[in-house]
Amino acid sequence: MVAVFLLYPLLDAAWISLYQWDGLSASTWVGLDNYAAALSDPELLNSFVHAGVLVFFYAILPLALALVLSAILQRGSRLRGIGVFQTLIFLPQVVAAVVIGVIWVSIYAPDGTLNAVLRVLGLHPVGRAWLGDFDTALPAIGLIGTWLEIGLCLVLLVTGIGQIPRELYDAARTDGAGAIREFFAVTLPSLRGSISVALTLTTLSALKTFDLVYVTTHGGPGTATSVPAFQVYNLAFNTGQVGMGTTVGIILTVLILIVTVLLRRIEPAEEV
Repeated sequence: MVAVFLLYPLLDAAWISLYQWDGLSASTWVGLDNYAAALSDPELLNSFVHAGVLVFFYAILPLALALVLSAILQRGSRLRGIGVFQTLIFLPQVVAAVVIGVIWVSIYAPDGTLNAVLRVLGLHPVGRAWLGDFDTALPAIGLIGTWLEIGLCLVLLVTGIGQIPRELYDAARTDGAGAIREFFAVTLPSLRGSISVALTLTTLSALKTFDLVYVTTHGGPGTATSVPAFQVYNLAFNTGQVGMGTTVGIILTVLILIVTVLLRRIEPAEEV
């Protein structure tokens, strides 16, 4: 099953990347020329830089916020409504990304919710077409990713906290540890496995981002929000460069594999 549905398509894509092909007419063998062209094309390289920026918004920022929220939830686990709060935070994960994109397009619109709130607060000079501005379009998409991924990070961390022995917290409190010291001495070291999983899932989500970019900006303005996955689509289906589009996809796959291996090193070593 793995060979038929995973390995064969991947090897076939790698083979197509060695040709110049428009998807319809006869293909021409170019060897590694597609890879050389992709790695020297400023526009394609910038798309990978944009993906790196999204990693901050999709992975680092949501994980940091989820760590703070999970620590608060751990201290106030007996408060009413905690379960409802966790459900609401996780809710974006179960909504289709296309729907999320459409919602946020209306929020970021010149006459949308965000600019309306800024006008009420007297900050109307700050308002703009957030997805149409070269300086704010990519961070605006990134913040959608933060809103989307924080729920996943929170669920993983809260689950990890639930597996930490209570005796460790009792011992820390006996030694006079406060909430902050307790978090850094007990909670954070015990969450290495959960943090590794959260970082891996959210980083991969950032690197593979396509639907949000396609729905919100279509890679614009200009190429300000172009990312590798969007470049694969654009090259293969809009400009008829199937070989080059597949090449970008293979490069992205290799990058994802490298990142996954590096993030696995965060996990604690298994005890024998």
